[in-house]
Amino acid sequence: MTFYDCNGKPVAYTEDGIHVYLFTGEPVAYFVEDAVYGFNGKHLGWLDKGWIRDLNGACVFFSENASGSGPLKPLKELRPLKSLKQLKPIKSIREIKHIRAVDSLSWSPLSGAQFFAQ
Repeated sequence: MTFYDCNGKPVAYTEDGIHVYLFTGEPVAYFVEDAVYGFNGKHLGWLDKGWIRDLNGACVFFSENASGSGPLKPLKELRPLKSLKQLKPIKSIREIKHIRAVDSLSWSPLSGAQFFAQ
């Protein structure tokens, strides 16, 4: 599954439905149920119906199968070639999930890099 930003640029992907990688091969996040966590243990957002949302409910990424409420999806750019995957870092202790915000129909002010760098 590929995740695209608000401009339709492919930013990240998952092959196993758990670990998220940038196309450079860098592991940046993972899923626990519907929550998105950084390897530093920080709760970054939510995965819902193919959308990745920030902690405020705004959409950061969409996938090919994103459905339900969300902003207008842009045209998708071609996916770049995937680089060799880097080793996954050790997962830090996860912080407690935040209370889920109401889903927003707008795009998050966070860029893809900012979202994963939290």
